[in-house]
Amino acid sequence: MANTYTQIYIQIVFAVRNRQALIHPEWESELFKFITGTVQKHGQKMITINGVSDHIHIFIGIKPTCCISDLVREIKKSSNKYINDQNFTIFNFEWQGGLGAFSYSHSHISNVSKYIENQKIHHKKQTFKDEYLTLLKVFKIEYKDEYLFEWLD
Repeated sequence: MANTYTQIYIQIVFAVRNRQALIHPEWESELFKFITGTVQKHGQKMITINGVSDHIHIFIGIKPTCCISDLVREIKKSSNKYINDQNFTIFNFEWQGGLGAFSYSHSHISNVSKYIENQKIHHKKQTFKDEYLTLLKVFKIEYKDEYLFEWLD
């Protein structure tokens, strides 16, 4: 698009199916590199990626032509195949349906990046469920409990 100038920053959050703790530290960096490649292959900019054993956060700069749900569908599909083809886990790996997407201004890039980089420390104090519900409330996103991720208690 000629004469189109944008700054669009999105944090995307999604979980392992049934919130199983299947992402292991031994291979998570390989997964994050793979997902980064997928994001870049689709013409978007990876800013930060990190997570814990049952979910990940991706912070990207996107172009206005990007459909977030299509991008995440491709990330999930290709990374499912990658994880299973690499035999990173003896279980069939699959991402849970759905996602959270939260937008930020340019002035928030540093803080959001630090937040994502510190996920392992953060989740020693707060559960994923509490974190996710807090994000929904802070961003004033209406939701129905029955459509949220399947929570394991």
